[in-house]
Amino acid sequence: MTVLEPRDADVSPRPEATDDIPGAAVDPAPEGVLGRSYRALSIGIVSVVFLIAFEATAVGTAMPVAARELHGIPLYAFAFSAYFTTSLFAMVLSGQWADRRGPLAPLAAGISAFGAGLLLSGTAGTMWMFIAGRAVQGLGGGLVIVALYVVISRAYPERLRPSILAAFAASWVIPSVVGPLASGSVTEHLGWRWVFVGIPVLVVFPLALALPAIRRTASGPADPSAPAVPYDRRRIALALGISLGAGLLQYAGQERNWFSLLPAAAGFALLVPAIRGLLPPGTGRAARGLPSVVLLRGVAAGSFIAAESFVPLMLVTQRGLSPTMAGLSLAAGGGTWALGSYVQSRPRLEPHRERLMVGGMVLVAAAIAAAPTVLIDGVPVWTVAVAWAVGCFGMGVVIASTSVLLLKLSAPEEAGANSAALQISDGLSNVLLLAAGGAAFAALGGGAVGAVHDAVEAGASGSHPGAFAVVFLPMAGVALVGAWVATRVRTES
Repeated sequence: MTVLEPRDADVSPRPEATDDIPGAAVDPAPEGVLGRSYRALSIGIVSVVFLIAFEATAVGTAMPVAARELHGIPLYAFAFSAYFTTSLFAMVLSGQWADRRGPLAPLAAGISAFGAGLLLSGTAGTMWMFIAGRAVQGLGGGLVIVALYVVISRAYPERLRPSILAAFAASWVIPSVVGPLASGSVTEHLGWRWVFVGIPVLVVFPLALALPAIRRTASGPADPSAPAVPYDRRRIALALGISLGAGLLQYAGQERNWFSLLPAAAGFALLVPAIRGLLPPGTGRAARGLPSVVLLRGVAAGSFIAAESFVPLMLVTQRGLSPTMAGLSLAAGGGTWALGSYVQSRPRLEPHRERLMVGGMVLVAAAIAAAPTVLIDGVPVWTVAVAWAVGCFGMGVVIASTSVLLLKLSAPEEAGANSAALQISDGLSNVLLLAAGGAAFAALGGGAVGAVHDAVEAGASGSHPGAFAVVFLPMAGVALVGAWVATRVRTES
């Protein structure tokens, strides 16, 4: 595929800058995100998010079966963390690429890599090849997500950004309901591979609709008259270090022997300087303002995703649900996530954003803590569905709010780098907490929870409930820490 070059593509006049945010776009009329000026762009980029959402919900449902057939249940956490590990490097590259040349090229390249990774996983003959495909997907996903934030920063005025971010959340609703049902049915009747090789067909529509609209409205550097800024090789090297370091820690956590101390030490040696160089100063100590926004994104996403990754496996192996029903137990979360994102976008709630975020993190912590109660036979399985719907509402409030605050605190020429920092915090936390959860899961016998098919046929295996509890309960504690971090997102004391 030929990638359109932003420099050649930008033939339309650019919108004038606003008075309050230099370089940001304005509306000549009070249009919404579906007004004539924004309609094609909004539908296009929301379609990209729809693709990512459908992949996440469908693949998550098929993952337990894929792990069993590839004899890779002990490596189950790797199948998720590989995606986030490689996306860390891609996020930094995408931020610099988008700031230097515009978001068009990294977005197109990312969608292409995303589809290629799905095909590689879908045709894998071993668990490690499957994990490699997930890593390629991560490269594509990292390029895409940062490029989308730069598109929002360039193409939408500040008053419309909460609405388009709420639309991103709403685009998860249909995949959350249809994805598990479709994926479960395909997995049970055709095989899990078709879940992976079928999704790349959806790449065509976002490419056809989003890229021309981005080409017209948000391509090229933020200041076309300024000299081109060279790539920061140091930041790219740090990004590579953060990915390698996270991967080494994940490997060490899975091995759990004395020799694993060597890759663990190497991982820490790579991660510490990389984190200090790529995240805003003060992130580690939750300094007020942008550093706490970035930290909160990681704490929220990492704790929630690390817990959610094990929900289908827990329901299939411990309570005997089919892959379809296990996936559907999370389906309501898409709607409540969108509802939470919608709530935070209401203008009258803007003065209360900090308190909304604190409340959101409390809901997330409560949902994660409630999920493993289904390990008790007397607790109905639908408890997970209710808990996850509540937790997703909290996540909708928190995730959209961190995005809004980040763009509000970023100058246009820094939107790419700061968006990359936000996504790095998100992805790195996912990797580290998945590594910790996966290591604890394996240490308590998680690798022997039983084959998925056998569990479905025989009913709940129930032999290693502690392996799941040791994943969920610490993640609930991490989410509670996030409630404190949320009190520090405002710059004023």
